Amino acid sequence: MPSPEQLAQQLAAPGTVLLTVECQQGVVGPDSALPELAAQARSSGALHNVARLVASAHEAGVQVIHALAERRPDGRGANRNARLFRAAGRLPVQQHTGTSAVRVAPPIEVADEDLVVRRLHGLSPIAGTDVDALLRNLGCRTLVVTGVSANVAIPNAVFDAVNLGYTAVVPADAIAGVPAEYTPAMIRNTLALVATVTATEDVLACWKGPRQAASRA
Repeated sequence: MPSPEQLAQQLAAPGTVLLTVECQQGVVGPDSALPELAAQARSSGALHNVARLVASAHEAGVQVIHALAERRPDGRGANRNARLFRAAGRLPVQQHTGTSAVRVAPPIEVADEDLVVRRLHGLSPIAGTDVDALLRNLGCRTLVVTGVSANVAIPNAVFDAVNLGYTAVVPADAIAGVPAEYTPAMIRNTLALVATVTATEDVLACWKGPRQAASRA
């Protein structure tokens, strides 16, 4: 764990971007294609914490990017080279372009200044998408990674961010996976080796400082 001063330096805006991963109605909403994951994201408080981080980022002037996964109804361009993709194609709820399934899920609120990046293929919210180019144009140094799932997309995002030269920060209570016990083990044994692992409250405390300073100015 970094000191509060070190974390505040990492998370200073501008230079920091908050990324939400697959926090969409068809994944974490009431009618999820993955009800076990959706239940875990909600019961653990992870989705609520993502919403709190997004709201705080808006107030602190931190850029937010929402990374969503979708597919065309005809499946054109989608991967079929792994068991995960083939299983997803048989689920009763599909993440089809233009449907409610690929809208950001409540209680997360999307602001006009947020960027929404949609991908039609692959496992990563960064590789093969517009995210890296957007981050560079935004002057990003630190990427705060939140959302689901700790099984696949979150580690993909963290590894890609580190490989591309960004500092990755992971609020451990703002990500979720299944089963419940997998997430802390993966954080401890994998993400902690390459990312700054922290908590939602610590990130909020860092972003509260700029708001207080602005209110006194």
